[in-house]
Amino acid sequence: MRGSYTSDGATLNYLDTGEGTPVVFLHPTPLDHSYWLPMVKQLSGVRAIVPDFRGHGASELGTNLPVGGFARVPDAPALTMGQLAADVLALLDALGVERTVFVGCSIGGYVLLELWRRAPQCMRALAFVCSKPQADGEAGLAKRAENIGKVRAEGVSGFLNTMANTLPGASARTRRPELVNEVRAIMTLTPEAVIAVQAGLATRPDSLPAVATINVPVLAVAGGEDGAVSPTDMAVFQNVPGGCEWHLLPDAGHLAAFEQPERVAGIFREWLAKISNGRQPSATYAS
Repeated sequence: MRGSYTSDGATLNYLDTGEGTPVVFLHPTPLDHSYWLPMVKQLSGVRAIVPDFRGHGASELGTNLPVGGFARVPDAPALTMGQLAADVLALLDALGVERTVFVGCSIGGYVLLELWRRAPQCMRALAFVCSKPQADGEAGLAKRAENIGKVRAEGVSGFLNTMANTLPGASARTRRPELVNEVRAIMTLTPEAVIAVQAGLATRPDSLPAVATINVPVLAVAGGEDGAVSPTDMAVFQNVPGGCEWHLLPDAGHLAAFEQPERVAGIFREWLAKISNGRQPSATYAS
């Protein structure tokens, strides 16, 4: 079932499919909810709630984004992790879901960490796919400002084309050359949305202190060919108090769940079964 709801004046869209354990899947940018569909199709016994973040897919960006938070581009409106987390909480309210499992890739994982700060009572367990708790360093902040400048000067196509060619891992692009076009087809952001996302990513907080407080089970899946989030970045999840099952996929890039949906679905399915049976996840795997 596809549906829509309103959060802070914007109409946002989601997919609600399947029956069983509710799981909220938060996609990476600049893709939309379609990122998760190949993996979701591999899962049974799961009610998959898959929203489009505001400004992505069929969801509106809205008109009330704060300006001035990103000092390097002070006139850029910012789609903050706080706003995205508030949107997710509004979706849970609309669906009557009180407590659930969450899965996030890239910016989706950053939103999970913001949700943990705001509403840990809603979170039964957390899965991070190619996502990290660290904030942008100086090089990252400079790149965000450069991206905003290029999108303002040249439009959005060049930025999205670059993302489609660099986010998937080299092995995936070799195995399936058509993957680049598939990824590009689900990148539909407007220039305004790209600018707001880049500013929001630049202003996200350091979430390492939050990681040290996560007392629910965690799954972390890292890609060995991920140029945006390294396995070293993700290794800190292994120390969460709630226990962590950590996987390294050597031949996966930043879009691991789209590149290898059967493999990531299998990891997630086994982990979900463990935590549903009360077992503490505490293992490291490389395959």
